[in-house]
Amino acid sequence: MSVAVAPVTDEQLRQWDEDGYTVVRGRFNLADMTAARAEADRLMTRTDLMDTKNLRCRWQPNVVTGESCQFECFDPVIDISPLCASLAYVLAKLYREPACLFKDKLIFKPPGAKGYALHQDWIGWPGFPRSFLTVLVPFDRAGADNGATEVFTGYHHNGSLSPEDGDYHELSTDLVDEGRGVILELEPGDVAIFGGFVPHQSAPNRSDRWRRQLYLSYNKESDGGPQRAKHYAEFHAWLVKKYAQYGKIETHFA
Repeated sequence: MSVAVAPVTDEQLRQWDEDGYTVVRGRFNLADMTAARAEADRLMTRTDLMDTKNLRCRWQPNVVTGESCQFECFDPVIDISPLCASLAYVLAKLYREPACLFKDKLIFKPPGAKGYALHQDWIGWPGFPRSFLTVLVPFDRAGADNGATEVFTGYHHNGSLSPEDGDYHELSTDLVDEGRGVILELEPGDVAIFGGFVPHQSAPNRSDRWRRQLYLSYNKESDGGPQRAKHYAEFHAWLVKKYAQYGKIETHFA
């Protein structure tokens, strides 16, 4: 597995600064992506972990079959997948300083999975790094038909577009210009990068193809240093409280 620092050109840096995202084409080779898809297949056999009360798992309704609770994501994932851990490399050139892994998840997005409404990844928790960015590594081809991520350019300059109250907020589509949306159409081996203040969304997967993508999030070393363990402790505590509001109790992490 090739895990060196991703090459970032001056033009990609300019796009990152101006638009809040950039794409590196062909970062990984065919062998890398073949191994990644095999690993995703293996992880789908971990039914021992797929429990609606397991804080590691995410679930989505299926817009085709009507299933209300379909498994969709492992968050975190690198502790159960050495291959995903090996992909968690540092993008030093984008930050122009060393980076620290903050969060990692593998979203499987099977056919019919609903997708995600417009939001920003940055959340107003005390100490949440404002340098937060996400590296998106597609294991399958991603396009409009299978619910690729759509980013809205330039809005990262405005910071948080929702109350900084420590909660997660979906954004009204009235806050963005539809013409500034860019669907991240990616081939396996490509890498997309977008900042934590970039509004983004994804449509349902209405194809017959999976859209498996690894999401690796980082912060600048100067913006809190290593804090992945702290983040997941806070995130799980937040999830426990949120789930309890909807009657889901006796949750656990496995």
